[in-house]
Amino acid sequence: MRSINGTGLIVAGLVATLAALLFPVWSYADRSGTGVDRLDAETVSTDFGPLSALDREFITKVRLAGLWELPAGQQAEARGTTKAVQTAGEHLVEGHTFLDARVREVATRLNLELPNQPSSQQRGWLDELSDAQGDTYDEKFANILRAAHGKVFSVVAEVRATTRNSLVRALADDANTTVLDHIKVLEGTGLVDFDELARAAASAAPVPVTRSPAPPGPAESPDPATPVSPSPTFSLPPPASRPKPKEPKESTEDKKGKGRDKGKKKARSKAERYVPAIPRPHGE
Repeated sequence: MRSINGTGLIVAGLVATLAALLFPVWSYADRSGTGVDRLDAETVSTDFGPLSALDREFITKVRLAGLWELPAGQQAEARGTTKAVQTAGEHLVEGHTFLDARVREVATRLNLELPNQPSSQQRGWLDELSDAQGDTYDEKFANILRAAHGKVFSVVAEVRATTRNSLVRALADDANTTVLDHIKVLEGTGLVDFDELARAAASAAPVPVTRSPAPPGPAESPDPATPVSPSPTFSLPPPASRPKPKEPKESTEDKKGKGRDKGKKKARSKAERYVPAIPRPHGE
């Protein structure tokens, strides 16, 4: 009885071990929803090329950006306390008026439905700007809008690099130009907190599994270099010299021509040296 129980335990252990080894392989092979499978599943065909889920998300984000950034620009034109803030507001109004017309045209041709209201987060940003006054308003306007444009800018770059749809590609070109212009004029206010932008981006980014060592930080400035003269006992290497270039070989025709020229010169020299004798009369 004891031997049977011992054998049963051994068999059960072997079965459990085999199951533990096979389960990860089975579960990994059966996974779906990632990589190319997910891309194919979420992509629809159109007359302008395949339209992926990222393409559709991009079109929606362009529309949403206009729904809150256009009124934010109008507000900055009226309430900005500096010319730079007012100019940034003008650029936002002009840029998003243009982009909103473009995105509605693209959505119509692709038969996509667009939102008509900003998201709850975007409405919160508008409320925060509406409650601010004076210099505080200028700072909030520059930093809130700059952070939002930075996030959209990365999406535009990804879509432009990967889309297979010609309409989305053209829209990404327009969005790239417009968003970059807005980033520049917002930074031109001199109010953007770049340290806060970097911290927010770092906190939002996923932590890598293995961290590579960080590059060394800036070291202290070294002492000024002292010019060094060569030791008198040190013999300098000889100067580099090149052999004289060889003259090009003359062809047979050239040699014959030179021979004829030499013959003519000799004939002329003999003629020049010849002095004819003067005849004398016979009576002398």
